[in-house]
Amino acid sequence: MAETSEHIVIVGAGAAGLMAARELARARKRVTILEARERCGGRIHPLPAAEFGYRADGGAEFVHGEAPVTRALLREAGLSLRQIEGKQWSFDGTGLLREGHHDPHEAELHALVGGLKEDLTVADFLRIHFAAPAYDRLRHAIERMVEGYDAADPERASTLALREEWMAGGHQPQARIDGGYGALIDFLAAECRRHGVVLRLGCVVAAIEEEGGTMVVRCAGGDLHRCDRVILTVPLPLLREIALPASARAKAAAADDIGFGNVVKILLRFARPWWREEKQDLADMTFVLSDQPIPVWWTQYPEHHAVLTGWFGGPRTAELQGLDPQALIEAGLGSLTDIFGLPREDIARDLVAAAATNWGHDRFARGAYSWATPRTRAAQTILARDDGPVLFSGEALYRGRDMGTVEAALASGLATAGMILRR
Repeated sequence: MAETSEHIVIVGAGAAGLMAARELARARKRVTILEARERCGGRIHPLPAAEFGYRADGGAEFVHGEAPVTRALLREAGLSLRQIEGKQWSFDGTGLLREGHHDPHEAELHALVGGLKEDLTVADFLRIHFAAPAYDRLRHAIERMVEGYDAADPERASTLALREEWMAGGHQPQARIDGGYGALIDFLAAECRRHGVVLRLGCVVAAIEEEGGTMVVRCAGGDLHRCDRVILTVPLPLLREIALPASARAKAAAADDIGFGNVVKILLRFARPWWREEKQDLADMTFVLSDQPIPVWWTQYPEHHAVLTGWFGGPRTAELQGLDPQALIEAGLGSLTDIFGLPREDIARDLVAAAATNWGHDRFARGAYSWATPRTRAAQTILARDDGPVLFSGEALYRGRDMGTVEAALASGLATAGMILRR
């Protein structure tokens, strides 16, 4: 096949950008990736193995559900998955309880959600159908899942978009990649380079302009990149920070109808797995849920790394807006003290490494991942249209259940590349 002269610039070297770049380059397109960070991966952020004992994930960590695009890529890369095993616990304010009970109103919830014809926000759905005091525990569980797991605002989140998750009891099979998501990004970046993709790190895109039928991408440092088409794969909040041509700006406005949530993630490595030593029943603990300032924690089980990961998602992360990483780590230690009923100084004494990220403070993310509102499907249709020289791609544009995941980003990048190649 003869090499085409068409030049495509991709903004963002996250999962969507790298996936699109590889597919286009394999079809002998000329591709340049402009990435604002000094690394690839975006919201996939591997942490040093020397600090945590393994290549930990400071950003995306789990492979959710079937994830066919992710799994195919892992097979190609020779990487393997480890299924999540073990037991989930909860802290009710007085002690730890093993999860596994079913809410007595669960069948009623499933019947109402299953018969829903017109979309509502989660908050409106609960106000209409489950406002009585008898449903307090059910409402709390749903709100905790929507805010914590989906990083969404119940006042805006789509009930229909969450229906499958609820019908499955809020759970789907999860796994981790041996070597972390960073190993997958390393493979994709190497593939891009092997096929001739030019990767420019540290290039903060400020504007995209049309000049006489040619696209011009301007970086903050003054660099110019001329091309035929541009694919924007940046997180939704950053679309407001890039000057766009009028036609692309009109499409980008639809992003306001897609939710985008924040996450605070804290990793604490200890000298020993004290939670297993203090309480024999916790030997196979995976998750523990609570109403503490850092409400969700998980282990690396079935791996035996002495690491606990704290997670706080959704609009209430604004409560921690003023905390720097060290203060977040202190908040995490305080939450563990209350959950496990151990002296804070004993827990802190065993701490050997720590990392904390409020993704809302990250300059090139402004949050963690997207979620659906009742208006999101229409917005995705607008943003995914192939009707101009500027295209949009990323996890926020995936129309299935996996929206907001790395699988969604990879699938969206693949679809965007396919759309260009079919023209």
